[in-house]
Amino acid sequence: MALYVYSITATSHSRRLDGMTGVGSHAAPLRSVTVGKLSAIVSDIAEEVRPKRRDLAAHQEVQDRLMGDGTVLPLQFGYIAPDEDAVRQALEENAAAYLATLERLEGCAEHHVRASQQDEEPLLRQILEDSPEARDLNARIRSGDQDPQLPMALGELVAREVEMRQQTLADGLVQALLPFAREHLSRPPSGSEFLNLSLLVPQDRESDLLTAEGNLAREIDGGVDLRFHGPLPPYSFVQ
Repeated sequence: MALYVYSITATSHSRRLDGMTGVGSHAAPLRSVTVGKLSAIVSDIAEEVRPKRRDLAAHQEVQDRLMGDGTVLPLQFGYIAPDEDAVRQALEENAAAYLATLERLEGCAEHHVRASQQDEEPLLRQILEDSPEARDLNARIRSGDQDPQLPMALGELVAREVEMRQQTLADGLVQALLPFAREHLSRPPSGSEFLNLSLLVPQDRESDLLTAEGNLAREIDGGVDLRFHGPLPPYSFVQ
């Protein structure tokens, strides 16, 4: 029977799975497939799994339970192995890499930091205050100057300024937070976001990180939405 695979742990991990069931419409009990020093946490599955709310929550609950008792290599939602032999083979063939990653992630959790421009009005006002060129272009447009190039020139200037200022703020946030992380990963932002950062944070630095996050949230200028999430299973740092 096919197996849904949630995560990989050291065999020495307590793996408290009693009473937990997995994903799927006929949620099966969780169990371990163990090879040497490694164990995969699995449940039987007899269907294609889609990212429904109930199944996403079940997947995450397994990671949270395991993470509470030790280091875990969480798999992304939806990984299905054809049978138990395939799981055993994967553990055997990748044992060195899995053990090295468990050692690298020991005692750490992932924290996400995202920043987006929710309200551009304060930033646009600041650009007009700081840039003589922007003020001049804006004044000419407001006075009725019919030059068709003026709105485009102002728009391009403001767009450059917005991008530059957001990048400067993002760089400052990263530099302020990196001292609390063992590793970090920056992803391309999307939509109105200009920062999408993942931090691998040792447990003994989490309280310091939370204090720093609170200070940064208070210091950020208006119009910026700064969001912190964690501690989370270290999905971004499993290689």
